[in-house]
Amino acid sequence: MTVYVFDNTLDGLLTAVFDSFFRKQQDVTLLADGEQLPLFADEPHHVVTDNEKASRVWKGLEKQLSREALHMITISWLSEERALNQPLFNMICKVFQQKRDISHNASDDDVLAVRNTCRRVLHETLRMKQFIRFQKAKDGTYLAVVSPDHNVLSLVIDHFQDRFNDQPWLIYDAKRHYGYNYDGKSVIRITFENEAEVPFDLSNGKMDADILSENDQLFQNLWRTYFKAICIKERMNPKKQLSDMPRRYWKYMTEKN
Repeated sequence: MTVYVFDNTLDGLLTAVFDSFFRKQQDVTLLADGEQLPLFADEPHHVVTDNEKASRVWKGLEKQLSREALHMITISWLSEERALNQPLFNMICKVFQQKRDISHNASDDDVLAVRNTCRRVLHETLRMKQFIRFQKAKDGTYLAVVSPDHNVLSLVIDHFQDRFNDQPWLIYDAKRHYGYNYDGKSVIRITFENEAEVPFDLSNGKMDADILSENDQLFQNLWRTYFKAICIKERMNPKKQLSDMPRRYWKYMTEKN
């Protein structure tokens, strides 16, 4: 069994594809750093990520695949699911072996795995647009904290920049420790050197009382009251509610706190 070990980056995976063809080893088991080697495996080949090799592979994909298929690859990678590594590696290898676009071949297990992963990421992107809740600080900045299963924050920023382009805001991913800040003109990616000093609680997204806008707490209470008032107890359907609004989003939602 031929095993390749890479650094769990997209460039590293593309480099592994390059190495597999250069070394004429097509039947490869791809593992990320830290994953346990299979029993009876040969000495693994440790892939050294090379941007030039990765770029050559990607340019080769651009010649074979449609823009939609390339988009599917990049979106699926944002899932951060290690189970994606092997089917994505296999799919890319098959593209070069068959010299054609196989991205619509749902009968291929590897293609299907990549397509399904892409769908899950896009579905979470939609939910982020639906469930993000902002709080207003005294300086007029709106804050939202999220912890999505997939790394989708970069996919929703254009939506919020377009929709809320007249006000400054910050959306922070507490799970991945980075966020995006819009100052009314441009969006920049930010991180905090010391998250213990940030003016909001990463566990529930609540802003510190001393920087929360005076009116925002009032509006939060009004929203909770409205949410309870429109609820018809006789028609409550917890199962349907959980399907539409999974529990993992509740901790950051005003109406659930």
